This record gives sequence, C-alpha cells and structure tokens, in this order.
Amino acid sequence: MAVCASENGSNGKLEFLLKVPFPTEREAVIALRSLSPDPEPRKGGIAKNMDVSGQTLSVRWTADEARILRVSVSSFLDHLSLVMETLDAFGSPVSQ
Repeated sequence: MAVCASENGSNGKLEFLLKVPFPTEREAVIALRSLSPDPEPRKGGIAKNMDVSGQTLSVRWTADEARILRVSVSSFLDHLSLVMETLDAFGSPVSQ
C-alpha cells in the first residue's frame, strides 16, 4: 500500500492518494464497486475519486481542511477493511 499526502500550493487544498494492491483485477473491481455507493456525507469541502488500474485500487481525496480529510480517510479505511475481510473469508471470486 502506498500513500502520499500533500498540500496543493496553487489552490491551498490538501490531497491524499491511497493505492491498494489486490491479488487480482477482479477483486480490485469488486472493492471499487463495494465502496463506490458511499458518497461523502458532507456537501462541499472534500472530494473523493476512485478508479482501478490493473490490480490496484486508487483513491484520491482533495479537501479544504485536514480534519475533514482525516475523517473521510478513516471512514474509508474502515469500509475497505470490511471489504477485504469479506473477500478473504469467501475466497477468490469465481469468473462469470
């Protein structure tokens, strides 16, 4: 897992990038689909973009405040942990 946090000097927003490798591309897509329905609860101040490239799920946050960013990332990691535990408990998904 690789993470990067920075402050974008041009607009003063905070950015955080999380890359999560999965054993297969299918599992990365399952994680993306499982986590995508959860929009940010707060309207404004933060944006989250997710995509899959190969076997890696990438998530990028952009926020106005560190507190908002921390809460969003923490919540996401809780949900990601549940998705990964579920994938582990049921084994590799069967191809359709």
